[in-house]
Amino acid sequence: MGIGGGIFLIVIGAILAFAVSDVIEGVDLSMVGYICMAAGVIALVIALIMHSQRTNTTHTERVERRDDRHIHGDGV
Repeated sequence: MGIGGGIFLIVIGAILAFAVSDVIEGVDLSMVGYICMAAGVIALVIALIMHSQRTNTTHTERVERRDDRHIHGDGV
């Protein structure tokens, strides 16, 4: 989902929880808003953790060299 998706859920949840005063039978819009905000916070935290792990990786380059020349002790 990423950082943008988490922020989007937080904004939509805040709008539903604090700004909408409509009533839908059988649905508590305030609770739906709080659930969306919680899901957004969780998504944002997970995205930030994943991003920090991605930036902390290190790469090591190994070069293997072979010397195919044979050295003979008799001078040939």
